[in-house]
Amino acid sequence: MADRLHPAAHSDQSQPPPEPVKPHLSDDKPLLPQGTYIIQIPKDQIYRIPPPENSKKLQKLANRKPKRSCCCRCFCWTIAAAFILLILLSVAAGVLYLVFRPEKLNYSIDKISVGGVNLTSSAPINPRLTVEIRAGNPNDKLSVFYIGKGSSVTVHYDDVNLCNGELPAFELPANNVTVVQTALRGTNIVLARDVHSRLVKQEKERHVPLKVKVKAPVKIKIGAVKTWEITVTVKCDVAVDRFVQKSKIVSKKCDYRVDLW
Repeated sequence: MADRLHPAAHSDQSQPPPEPVKPHLSDDKPLLPQGTYIIQIPKDQIYRIPPPENSKKLQKLANRKPKRSCCCRCFCWTIAAAFILLILLSVAAGVLYLVFRPEKLNYSIDKISVGGVNLTSSAPINPRLTVEIRAGNPNDKLSVFYIGKGSSVTVHYDDVNLCNGELPAFELPANNVTVVQTALRGTNIVLARDVHSRLVKQEKERHVPLKVKVKAPVKIKIGAVKTWEITVTVKCDVAVDRFVQKSKIVSKKCDYRVDLW
């Protein structure tokens, strides 16, 4: 028996029609609407245009010139003038030193007489001291004028101020030695018990230490030029044998300094 042949099924009827192929779009680029374009410009060719009001302010600031205040200029001129004056003074001092070759003055205590001190009782003492001061000037062209007014001379034992006085006015010429005497006074000086005991013991040992301080305003004459008023301070460590009128100096050492201002 003959087989029946079935007609082959058409491919357009057995399979669905293929979907239309859509163009592939990159995920990192947004889908742009139709009619949109991208124009890339280098950064160095991008210019920002400020608003009109900002442009006027910028132009005003650009045209403004820096100004220094009067106080700043005055301060700068003052510093410069002080610096120049300091240089001139240094040069002048150097020239004077080279021309005159100044030497150090020398001071010493030649004599001290003591009265009004009675150590046999604990009553207050009223010291009366006369101090003889020797001042030497070894310079050839330098003289010293001691003004006297405003000077002071003090004598201390330990921390006790025994007496006070002033230095008389006098002149110390070049290459000269001058000896001056000054009277010092103290009133109602109360000595502590330990100080009194120590003083009695040192007097028996014939060695009573004292401190003499002289502070004197002076003017120095160098050639034909006289300086402004400066201060000479002399400090002497002196020891006497006893507190009597004819006391004897057993040791002494003096030093001094000069304050120019």
